[in-house]
Amino acid sequence: MSLMKVIATYAMLYMCVFAQAKEVKSLQSPRQWHVSISGNDSADGSATAPLRHIQTAAERAYPGDVVIVHEGVYRERVAPPRGGESKERPITYQAAEGEKVEIKGSEVIKNWRRLNNETWETVIPNSLFGDFNPYNDTIHGDWLARGQWSHTGEVYLNDRALAETERLEDVLLNKGNRQLWYSKVGNDSTWIWANFPGCDPNRELVEINVRRTVFYPEKPFVNYITVRGFHVSQAATPWAPPTAEQIGAIGTHWSKGWTIEDNVVTHSKCVGITLGKYGDEWDNKAESVEGYVGTVKRALDNQWNREHIGSHSVRHNRVSFCGQAGIAGSLGAIFSTISDNVVHDIGGSSFWGYELAGIKLHAAIDAVIEHNHIYRTEGGIWLDWMTQGTRVTRNLLHDNRVQDFSLEVNHGPIIVDNNLFLSPELAQVKLSQGVAFVHNTIAWKIWPTGDVDERQTPYMFPHDTQIKGYHDCPCGNVCYFNNLLLRENLSMYENSKLPTKMEGNVVDTLVQYRVEEMADGWYLEFIPTKSLSKECTKALVYSQQLGEAVIPRQRIELPDGKKAFDKDYLGRKRKKRGNLPGAIEFKGDSRVRVKVYDTWN
Repeated sequence: MSLMKVIATYAMLYMCVFAQAKEVKSLQSPRQWHVSISGNDSADGSATAPLRHIQTAAERAYPGDVVIVHEGVYRERVAPPRGGESKERPITYQAAEGEKVEIKGSEVIKNWRRLNNETWETVIPNSLFGDFNPYNDTIHGDWLARGQWSHTGEVYLNDRALAETERLEDVLLNKGNRQLWYSKVGNDSTWIWANFPGCDPNRELVEINVRRTVFYPEKPFVNYITVRGFHVSQAATPWAPPTAEQIGAIGTHWSKGWTIEDNVVTHSKCVGITLGKYGDEWDNKAESVEGYVGTVKRALDNQWNREHIGSHSVRHNRVSFCGQAGIAGSLGAIFSTISDNVVHDIGGSSFWGYELAGIKLHAAIDAVIEHNHIYRTEGGIWLDWMTQGTRVTRNLLHDNRVQDFSLEVNHGPIIVDNNLFLSPELAQVKLSQGVAFVHNTIAWKIWPTGDVDERQTPYMFPHDTQIKGYHDCPCGNVCYFNNLLLRENLSMYENSKLPTKMEGNVVDTLVQYRVEEMADGWYLEFIPTKSLSKECTKALVYSQQLGEAVIPRQRIELPDGKKAFDKDYLGRKRKKRGNLPGAIEFKGDSRVRVKVYDTWN
């Protein structure tokens, strides 16, 4: 036998043995891996001999396994090398029950030297950062409009972020109450200057961003991962437009079947949780309609379909203090459910672009966005391009800036029902078609755009990612049933290019309302006018009344096969007749006070 044949034979035998070993490993009984601050990475990972790092457990875990992390602060990046096999057999990462587990993308910094009463300086060896230094990494990318000087680094005093400034003298001469920081990177060291008025940073908890992300696979298609119960914070995440790889503090990285639940995600430089696309050589080089269409076509060649991507569940997380978005996803959120999340204090950073929102999704095909509480964000909920087969239901939005709700250049079908839209801002909804607004309480004004958007955006075959065609975006092909409008009427649709349906809506600008936070949750208090109280005459709205999204030629219908909108925001049953307009059924014309969201815990 020739040498080459011998080598080929051994190579084949090795591959067979390796494949069998992998299969045997996959079929083994699931086990638990324990991780503790006092553990050791050479231990066996049992409850009595835990590992030290979560990443070490990730490298040992196989489908069905559960990684249990015990109380403490872990400063590491977790990059699962493999995923589970199915929803029933995922790899689960979870905080031990009743224990607070923090995973941070930061490191503690001491050795601060006082320069004056307000300003301190520290010098950090670049070896701390390894291959990635956030203070040499600026915010950049498609649809970023300003703040390109900002860095993905951050400085925190007792878990509160300071504000970056573009000039050192702003820090040195600062006499105000706002705490600023500035950085400079040299060949071997990084200098940071920061304001710590009234305190000694060497005696307080001062941290800086070091890692780009906290929980995010290095490669795509790491499927069926569960991330549960962690406090994740302080990541140097990049700007995440729809045309680039979207890296969050927690992110799915172009995969399928993740469950992200019961986590607290805070102080991610750009995005908290991402369900986004993969990266390629076209990242941040496609800031145009044609560019994003090219992104979509390349995604189709990279297995953008129901079999391989999406079907994630993001539920009962609290996401706050992120510069761009709380939850974002371009293409990767198809067939996903985003529910019961609290998203607040998003935006307001030194940078700004056209991707800011509490929840910002592109191509939310057959997605459900349900019972989320979104406040003090710039953008509320923003669904951009290819929103089709999507339902937005029972969400509470208030105190948002610029926009409360946006549907941008979509062709539908889309159902928006039983939401409390209570921010007196704008809604960019006029130039999406195939939309049904049913039983919403609406305080926003419709953005007075023109009557057609010339952008030729894709629409898909039903419940699919395959492109059926492209079309511009004329005003119309919407229906409004039984909505309560607190600020303005629907006259914006008078010159629609396509037909509209308007039935049972009530405009009452005299209704007084407020949203108030109490110890046990959030309350909506309002004083209905006598005329509003007399409007309890509305008939039940049925799915068959909604008609068709005319451009893709698809019925607008409830995704779960239900026939009627027979429950209000609170889950109360509606009658066949005698219902009120808006999201909440109530009785009487005196002051109404109702709990609309529980305290997150």
